[in-house]
Parts: sequence; structure tokens; C-alpha cells
Amino acid sequence: MKRPLLLLSVLVLLAGCSKRPETLVDSYDQVEMNAAIAKAKGSVDEFIAVLDAQGADSFSVKAPITDANGTEHFWITDVSFKDGVFAGKIGNEPGIVKNVRIGQDWRVNKADISDWMFMRGEKIHGGYTIDPLLPGFPKGQADAMRSRLVR
Repeated sequence: MKRPLLLLSVLVLLAGCSKRPETLVDSYDQVEMNAAIAKAKGSVDEFIAVLDAQGADSFSVKAPITDANGTEHFWITDVSFKDGVFAGKIGNEPGIVKNVRIGQDWRVNKADISDWMFMRGEKIHGGYTIDPLLPGFPKGQADAMRSRLVR
């Protein structure tokens, strides 16, 4: 499988619940999610170092996006970083907010990300907000995802 397709399949799996926001909201522990976001924010410089060195196959950051309908977190793909800002493309379809579309250019300040990940082969580095979501996935999907996470 080509790397962009692999990343896309991971993002689709992870964002699959976004079309059912009520399910997504009920399927994870908020305390665990907050801890995962804090871990990602606290280690983002590790991600930036790998991104700067182009030391992985693909790079994404997760960003909260808000409109009148609420807040939804999106994976931003094809990421670059300059002057404290990540730039890339919205990587999944919205399920709650209506002010973005897949493929749209997006920028997010380093301090405002909610997660980051890079892929080397089929292994996912970072992606800490994946962990609290896994109990809501079917067991086979959750186990497959866990086997790809580098912790």
C-alpha cells in the first residue's frame, strides 16, 4: 500500500465516528482524552524535529475547529511548520462543524494543536488521542490499530 493511501486509511478509521458525533462524544473518557491532548502538546517539539528532518513517511497534526454547531477535532495532513504555525489540509469530513471541508487549507498555531502523529511504514508515532477512542471501536479494529501504535 502506498504511504499516502495508508495515512488516508488510518485517518478515515480514526475519523469514522465524526459522521455520528453523538456516538463519538459518548465513546471515550474525557479525562483520558484531556491527558492524551496534554501529552501531545507537551511532546510536540519531538514531532517538529522529525518533521524538520523529514524523518518519516507522512505527518499530521490534529486541530480543534469551532463554529456555531460546536467543536470538532480534525487531522491536518500534508503538514509543514514555520514561525510557530502548522499549515496543511483538512484530512477528514466534518461531522459537527460546517465551516470546513475535506482538503481545505488550514493553519493552526503550535500551542493550539490537540495531537500530532507521523508514520514510518505502517507504524504510527504520536497519535495519543487515538488511545481513548479505541474502546469504542469493534475489537478487531481496535486491536489492529493498537498493533500499529508506537508507545
